[in-house]
Formats: sequence, C-alpha cells, structure tokens
Amino acid sequence: MGESSFTVLREIGTLVLSENEEIRFSIDVYRGFRYVSIRRYLRTDGFAGPTRDGLTLTPEIVRLLEPKVAALSDDPKKIENVQLGKFAKRQGTCVVVGIGTLKSARGLVLRQWQDDIGWTKKGIWLPLDKIVEIKNLFKQAREILDEQPIDDF
Repeated sequence: MGESSFTVLREIGTLVLSENEEIRFSIDVYRGFRYVSIRRYLRTDGFAGPTRDGLTLTPEIVRLLEPKVAALSDDPKKIENVQLGKFAKRQGTCVVVGIGTLKSARGLVLRQWQDDIGWTKKGIWLPLDKIVEIKNLFKQAREILDEQPIDDF
C-alpha cells in the first residue's frame, strides 16, 4: 500500500440533495492510509463528477464522531447549534464538527482546521433535514471500518 495515488476502495452510500447534486460517503486509500471520504458530486450539462467540497476523516475520527452524530435528535428542530467536537487528524490538523447555519439553512458542518493557517478550504455541510440518513451513513462507515481488518483494504 505504498501507492501515492488516491483510490476508492468501497462506496458506503449517497445523500441525495437534489436531482443534480449528491454527497457520497466512501472508504478511500491515499499513500497507504485509509480514510472515510465525504464529497459533494454534481451533474450538469458541462460537468459530472466530484467538487472541491468535501474532506476525509481518519477511521479514528469516524469511531469518535459516529456516536455523537447518533445521539442527535431525529427531529432537526430539536437540534441546537453546538460544536460536537474537535478531532485530531494528524499533527497540527484537526476536523471541527458542529451544527451551524449556511445560507439560512441549518446543517452538520465538518471543517478542517490547520494550526499554522487556521480554517482550510476542506469541509462539507450536510443538511439537517436529512439527519436520519446522515446518521445511517456514519453508522455504516463505522461498521465497515470495524468489520474489515486493515490488511483487507
């Protein structure tokens, strides 16, 4: 697994946002390390594929984050704007997860923070009106990570 290229190992699931937009959860490998990737995909007349919106989570972050997401109410109106946690990704880089508002819509916000520069461009916003589906995708990601020995990926 010493490859330096990015490879999708397993699709976890899709969160459909509209006819032309979706967020895909997958397990990927890059430079020999496994990640759970959460990325927005578009389909338009001139483009079909992944956008820059997204980020990767280490298996350890998914195992810590999934119970926090699972504990959220299934009713989006009952979920308060709150930070769920700050999770170390590697030395000097972490993922900050919370409930926030973007363009007057509430969602689960995952953003990458780097100690030397602050917020990076890496991040994703998941709409709270899809909270049950979001919980299921995080649960599936954790279960897949738990069932697959590291050597099988």
